[in-house]
Amino acid sequence: MSFERVLVVGAGQMGAGIAQVVAASGRQVLLHDPFPGAVERGLAGMRVSLEKLEAKGGPAAADVLARVTESAELAAADLMIEAIIEDVGAKEQLFRDADAALPTGAILASNTSSIPITSLAAVTSRPDRVIGMHFFNPVPVLQLVEVIRALQTSDETAAAIVALARDLGKVPAEANDFPGFVSNRILMPFINEAAYALMEGVAEAEAIDTIAKLGFAHPMGPLALADLIGLDTCVAIMDVLQAGLGDPKYAPCPLLRRYVAAGRLGRKSGRGFYEYT
Repeated sequence: MSFERVLVVGAGQMGAGIAQVVAASGRQVLLHDPFPGAVERGLAGMRVSLEKLEAKGGPAAADVLARVTESAELAAADLMIEAIIEDVGAKEQLFRDADAALPTGAILASNTSSIPITSLAAVTSRPDRVIGMHFFNPVPVLQLVEVIRALQTSDETAAAIVALARDLGKVPAEANDFPGFVSNRILMPFINEAAYALMEGVAEAEAIDTIAKLGFAHPMGPLALADLIGLDTCVAIMDVLQAGLGDPKYAPCPLLRRYVAAGRLGRKSGRGFYEYT
């Protein structure tokens, strides 16, 4: 499958990044988000990103943006990639709606970082054509795409999405549908333990992140990374891990919950473990 027409649902940081890389591959992109102004903000962010890449020899920003069209509704496409809020109820409803709106041959993919793909597939009439396509932030820069097969996903669907990821210039890594998949089953406990180290006074945030960066050769420390992901998203993923795996070691650190309750969500709110201007 060539996926010449792709519907991206959700125009936030992840959705806009996905729309950008799909459009940069020469495909037509329909970008849908029901929240007023969301698509405009997404397109503005894409323009900034593309102009930086163009200055380094990348494709012309205007040419890529010309392949992205705002869609007021769930429109016909060969593939939907969902990148909305990390909430199982919202995602299941979207998959019901997309199942009704898109052609029967279309594949429905989710960018979820933790919600079971099997449960999303189960609410559709095409469970064999539902799959996880988990990009990493920032999408235009990071190469990995975690491809998650639901219990119902067909070999044909998985092969098509793996081929698409490669065509987008990404490196696909396949995983089965377990809570947190591979990436967040490993990453979130790491972030959580860093939050505990901060809460218990083991070290200050800057020292914790410096140790991780220089000691483990990580490009970013776990607390700064949590701010980039969003502390509310981290808590939501940890809750999914704890519920799905039944192990208390996955319970979110109380400091994470306090910060979220206070509105300290990370970069998107201007303050998390660090302050941002």
